[in-house]
Amino acid sequence: MRKGFDGLAVLVQQVLREKPHSGALFAFRGKRGDLIKLLWFDGQGLCLFSKRMDRGRFVWPVTATGTVALTSAQCANCYENEVSQAPLAPSDAEVRIAVLEASLARANAALAARDLLIETLRGQIARLRRMQFGASSEKLTREIAQLELALEELETESAVPETGAASSDTSVRPASVRALPDHLPREEVVHEPASGACTCPDCGGALRRLGQDAHEVLDVLPVHWRVVRNVRPKYSCRTCEKIVQAAAPVKAVARGKATFATLAHVVVSKFEHHLPLYRQSEMMAAQGLDIDRSTLAGWVGQAAALLDPIVSRIREKVLKGDKIHADDTPVPVLDPGRGRTATGRLWVYAVDDRASGNTTPPATWYRFTTDRTGAHPQAQLAGFRGFLQADAYAGYDGLYRSGATEVACWAHFRRKVFDLHERVATPLTTDILERIGALYGIEAEVRGRPPDVRLAARKSQTKPLVDALRETLDAALRRLSPKSDMAKAIAYGTKRWLALCRFLDDGRLEIDNNIAERALRGVAVGRRNWLFAGSKTGGERAAAIYTVIQTCKANSVDPQAYIADVTGKIAADWPAARWDELMPWNWATQTLEPVAQAA
Repeated sequence: MRKGFDGLAVLVQQVLREKPHSGALFAFRGKRGDLIKLLWFDGQGLCLFSKRMDRGRFVWPVTATGTVALTSAQCANCYENEVSQAPLAPSDAEVRIAVLEASLARANAALAARDLLIETLRGQIARLRRMQFGASSEKLTREIAQLELALEELETESAVPETGAASSDTSVRPASVRALPDHLPREEVVHEPASGACTCPDCGGALRRLGQDAHEVLDVLPVHWRVVRNVRPKYSCRTCEKIVQAAAPVKAVARGKATFATLAHVVVSKFEHHLPLYRQSEMMAAQGLDIDRSTLAGWVGQAAALLDPIVSRIREKVLKGDKIHADDTPVPVLDPGRGRTATGRLWVYAVDDRASGNTTPPATWYRFTTDRTGAHPQAQLAGFRGFLQADAYAGYDGLYRSGATEVACWAHFRRKVFDLHERVATPLTTDILERIGALYGIEAEVRGRPPDVRLAARKSQTKPLVDALRETLDAALRRLSPKSDMAKAIAYGTKRWLALCRFLDDGRLEIDNNIAERALRGVAVGRRNWLFAGSKTGGERAAAIYTVIQTCKANSVDPQAYIADVTGKIAADWPAARWDELMPWNWATQTLEPVAQAA
């Protein structure tokens, strides 16, 4: 057990026949049982945790070979220890203290090991999620779910006191909790003494107020459904007998019984909170509402139709941008003719210049297609002549030939190398990743600064690092086999070097395409929950709603409040000359009217 990082890594490879950089946690115990070492890869380098017990030994599973694969729960048990102790005389204070210290050390070791396991699980989940934001297999999805469940159990266990009840002992250090948001409504509950606020419980004397102690806790009210009964009184003129009555409120759904707020709730629950309609129907049934999935689907379709003018204007804004971030992701869609699902595509085009200090409102536009051919982005971005930042998909080449300027993504290049580094870390992969990491460090320092400041930093600091990296890549290609995975990963970058370096010459450009990738992360989660789009029309409807929700979020607007208000205004024939007032970047909560009262 005198081995360090390298020695234990070799032991894992040669004896256990495992990969030390796989993300798994490898535990080793000394012969005497009083020393434990944990080795794992956190995504950047190997980490080693060591703990020795002064009195006692670590619990270890009994195996014939000394090697065993453990579940998360079994692994946690290994961090416990047993202390051998002789009967103590009540007067033997020193021995008593020693035993208590050993017990405390045992508890601390268990807590430290549990915290370590929690961080390890978080790292593994983060790594798998990075892999998932593309076409993810069911096996990968299940693996993430299992790790999340194990992490949830560990975090729950660490948050519960050993007594099993909340303790008022101030010596127990509470977990760090963020302050509750100021915008939430406050309800004050005053707790007076049992004897009352006026009389002393001991002597009966009068009490005077010295001050108060107060603390805030977060409370929740379940979704509260109600029925709004719209009543329109009729009046007649006593003189001319004219009948006067208020106009009927605009209905959210013709011959339907939903308000615009209800439509917004269903839409946001599905596309933002990833609750499929059948699950929403079940939740409503639990509250006594008999609303089937087909009815909810009709409400979603009505909301999408009302939002169509907003989507069209968001599209116009995106296409007017100087630079667009583009990406796409697969979406399973029903194919009735074949009796199974086909793979459609959801494309995203985003404009967001906030990282370069620009205050122009961001916008995100989605489009759905039934396949992935280059004709789709070329038609959707026809006439665009600005900077297009995307992956290496050949379907964009027609746009580059037509006048768009290609900007490549350093995150994609880094991912190629990182995947190899996870399989087998080498000095070359480590060197490349560290060099790319230095580029991102400079970008972090100038994020949010004006383009001229960003450009100056890139010229003076980033460009020399990029030039040195290119020399390293060229030297590696000269000695590597062209058919090796490492050579292919490096060639991915060198073939696109001009596009990768384009951000060095313009402070408005980004180092990567993470703006577009982030816009598709919610789609990846939702796709797992709703399984597929029901049809081509359903895919187009989803793209429209995603356009509105993501643009709202980018502009710090609550999507549900926005959709509830704007759909009501559009249904009530909002003036065409005032459409700009309804766009997410111009919409204000003070314009919201009591749409819940509309039919």
